Amino acid sequence: MAKKLYVGNLSYNTYEDSLRTLFSSFGHVESVKIITDRDSGSSKGFGFVEMSTDDEARAAIAGTNGQELDGRQLKVNEAMDKPQRDRDGGGGRW
Repeated sequence: MAKKLYVGNLSYNTYEDSLRTLFSSFGHVESVKIITDRDSGSSKGFGFVEMSTDDEARAAIAGTNGQELDGRQLKVNEAMDKPQRDRDGGGGRW
């Protein structure tokens, strides 16, 4: 089963291809996604890399966390599940 990794402190000049290249030295990369601003399309400075196995994910974390890429020191760890949002329209007063 694939393991998703959070990659933070990305340079705004880092592209998905360079992340894929970096992480592929630790195993098979299932997917790469740099998160961008909805309005401007520019990077928000973080993204996600999905590795094929837990062992590859552990190796990628050990090998990339703290490593410099495009002038920035990466912060890499296992991605946490996104918290559930209240979808009832919320806000306002009771």
